[in-house]
Amino acid sequence: MGLVQRKGQEPSVDVLPSPPPSHEKGSFSQGRVHATHDDPDTSLHRGLKSRQITMIAIGGAIGTGLIIGTGSALAKAGPLSILISYSIVGFIVYMVMCALGEMAAYLPIQSGFTGYATRFCDPALGFALGYTYWFKYIIVTPNQLTAAALVIQYWVPREKVNPGVFIAVFLVVIILINYLGIKYFGEIEFWLSSIKVLTIVGLLILSLVLVLGGGPDRDRKGFRYWKDPGAMKPLYGTGDKGRFLGLWSTFVTATFAYLGTELVGVTVGEAQNPRRVIPRAIKLTFWRIVVFYVLSVLLIGMLVPYNSKALSFATKQSTGASASPFVVALIESGIHGLPGFLNACILIFVFSAANSDLYIATRTLYGLAKEGNSHRIFARTDRRGVPIYALGLSATVACIAFLNCADDSRKVFSYFVNLVTIFGLLTWISILVTHIYFVKARRAQGIDKHQLAYTAPFGLYGTYFALGFCIVIAIFKNFDVFVHVKGREGGAKFDYTNFITGYLGIPLYLGMIFGYKILSHNKGWTPLTADLVTGKDAIDREEEEFLANKAAKHGDKKAAGRFYRRFVAWLL
Repeated sequence: MGLVQRKGQEPSVDVLPSPPPSHEKGSFSQGRVHATHDDPDTSLHRGLKSRQITMIAIGGAIGTGLIIGTGSALAKAGPLSILISYSIVGFIVYMVMCALGEMAAYLPIQSGFTGYATRFCDPALGFALGYTYWFKYIIVTPNQLTAAALVIQYWVPREKVNPGVFIAVFLVVIILINYLGIKYFGEIEFWLSSIKVLTIVGLLILSLVLVLGGGPDRDRKGFRYWKDPGAMKPLYGTGDKGRFLGLWSTFVTATFAYLGTELVGVTVGEAQNPRRVIPRAIKLTFWRIVVFYVLSVLLIGMLVPYNSKALSFATKQSTGASASPFVVALIESGIHGLPGFLNACILIFVFSAANSDLYIATRTLYGLAKEGNSHRIFARTDRRGVPIYALGLSATVACIAFLNCADDSRKVFSYFVNLVTIFGLLTWISILVTHIYFVKARRAQGIDKHQLAYTAPFGLYGTYFALGFCIVIAIFKNFDVFVHVKGREGGAKFDYTNFITGYLGIPLYLGMIFGYKILSHNKGWTPLTADLVTGKDAIDREEEEFLANKAAKHGDKKAAGRFYRRFVAWLL
């Protein structure tokens, strides 16, 4: 049975097909473990409010990849190239989020999108997706901690205080925030993400003023730099071939700048009224991409020429304000004194990223345990609904951040980071594949799209387009290892180190899928055997209770609610 209440309609009871027979809980051979919400020892708490979910969705998409990474892309390929790549990849991200939103609004289970892969497509896909996603974030978390320590060196030199001290402080703080429970995590991330949004909005307004000639130099730049030195910079060649390779190199940069947007899919198990909150957050994703990403790269491309000496210097910096193209734009326009302020903002960006990365790692391991793909102890939660054992293991692995305190281990750690970043792209591919199977399953089982709380606006056409593009990017993301570049270390024509670390993630991912299938003898689910029902009745009851309690509490605040949704929610 399924209760889906849509705006302007009375609740209706829809008779859905009976689920296929469930297998014994914890069975690795079938991977069919769909725990209900009735066990308090393994249940999360729905403590994330609407404003927190929407702002966290923004926070997951805004990071150092935007405020710093766009500089290297501009220097490599020119302003038109980054505008094209960020726009197209932004559309792909929107397709991924729409696909995820359709599944999450229908069945907001606690194991997130790894659970969707397990239930709708193939337990082997859920297994591989869960572990690759967890691997990614147990490596990215210490990398963010290291970045935070490097940013602090702007004020406190390495010679004065060892970076390991700051790594330890930040690690303890993010563990504490995650341990306090979803209520405190959500509130802290809400305010950290708010600072991110205000910072980007401020930079966009200032950049627009500078483009129009409102800076100290009174120079109205417009599209001058698109003509001289040009809109597209050739890479590894001349003419159309060089311009195409330059454009393609920015697709890779744009892809990894957007990684993390799928954080909403991890939070569905702890969101209040997810069938209303998740679709709203997904619908706003398009405008966030246009405003924060596309507009940012457009303005940066108008303010800074790709052959700027200051930009060349910035792209060689490791992190911090000195590496940001926004700082280059300010300096070129005659504004000085803001790097310190931007450094503080970047520190908040990095700290927020480390905090949410540890959260994602913890909930992903928890989801694996809930689906029977990890030891059941990692599914245990405390009275605050925190999976403490999953948090403990993920936090322990994060201690590898201390490797970066030693100069000789930094290179090895960078290889790890390069290895796992492909997993973010494979996550998008897995979500899109799962959505295809979900749509086919609901059609086969007689569930009409009008019974869903949210449907992807472009349907399967958008999903197939995004899937194809993601696969192409995954295959050719390290294309430059095949290109001979003078001055490459050792004079090698083939960069085997980056080839191995850049592509090893793909055979690992495929190996986990086929290894699981061989060991479990599982053939996956057909559209008729995919489980679209188990646990849905409990979620329906939770939704009814939440809406009833909310109506009783806030029955006299409808006008204020309408004002918030119309004038404030678009930003939040």
